[in-house]
Amino acid sequence: MNILVTGAAGFIGSHLCEKLLENKENHVIGVDHFIGPTPYPLKQGSLSKLMNHPRFTFMQKDLYITDLHALLKSVDIVVHLAGIPGVRSSWGSDFEPYVTNNIQVTQRFLEALKSSPDTRFIYASTSSIYGQKSGKVSENELPEPLSPYGVTKLAGEHLCRLYRKNFQIPIVILRFFTVYGPRQRPDMAFHTFIKQILTNKPITVFGDGTQSRDFTYISDCVNGIMAAMKKKEAIGKTFNLGGLERASVNEVIQLLEQLTGEKATISYLPAIHGEPKHTYADISLAQTILNYHPKVTLLEGLTKEISYIQSILKE
Repeated sequence: MNILVTGAAGFIGSHLCEKLLENKENHVIGVDHFIGPTPYPLKQGSLSKLMNHPRFTFMQKDLYITDLHALLKSVDIVVHLAGIPGVRSSWGSDFEPYVTNNIQVTQRFLEALKSSPDTRFIYASTSSIYGQKSGKVSENELPEPLSPYGVTKLAGEHLCRLYRKNFQIPIVILRFFTVYGPRQRPDMAFHTFIKQILTNKPITVFGDGTQSRDFTYISDCVNGIMAAMKKKEAIGKTFNLGGLERASVNEVIQLLEQLTGEKATISYLPAIHGEPKHTYADISLAQTILNYHPKVTLLEGLTKEISYIQSILKE
């Protein structure tokens, strides 16, 4: 099977490529433009295990100007992870790259897939499309994004459904809930907190720390993506991919203190516009159709992420 993974040098993309290559029948084409908040050296490190693999081909391309018809030739599945992430930086004049990379690139792919109607298109969306909800949220909840970033990802979802309805493109939409683990983007909370506590710097918390998230470990997320690639019943559907457990920011910091043996100094700052107070995924649809069952506890996952950040701090 020939699989195209966009955003292959990123956090989720690099883990997915490694997992896909465990199957000797898979040939993976990884594409990345090296944009976004993750520094180039970290993305290079994420690719290090992949570059010499005989069934992996890497291309550095700007998907906004790339000939996608040529790129998609002989491709069976596209996992579209590429885009500009981040709620905080999506306001004001920084919005334009979000439109280009999250909306227009998605539309270009869908247009190109009209001539390859059997190629499955897995679209990576986000819990940010929901906005502020109480309790578990199912895929049927009304999307009410709180940030421009969330709006662009929701626009991508609507494009997927539009092309599915009109051109029968086999799309699957996956809404990720706060994915974490080794290689996590350095702008994300866990990476930042761990680095701050390991370097004896104050941990910066936006808000009062009582905000909570549904945390999804990277291997659970990858397993969910792979199930969406295989299951015929997934086509045309939208799935939440959440984690094994939820926690507040304050609870996470206490756990990090326990795991590192360090006492954190916390600097509380005003809450950020566009961030929901809580996220909580109803994953029953993914459980039923994708056989998705997250397994990694927060304790296990944070232990592995701490080890990773310790290793890059030594470099």
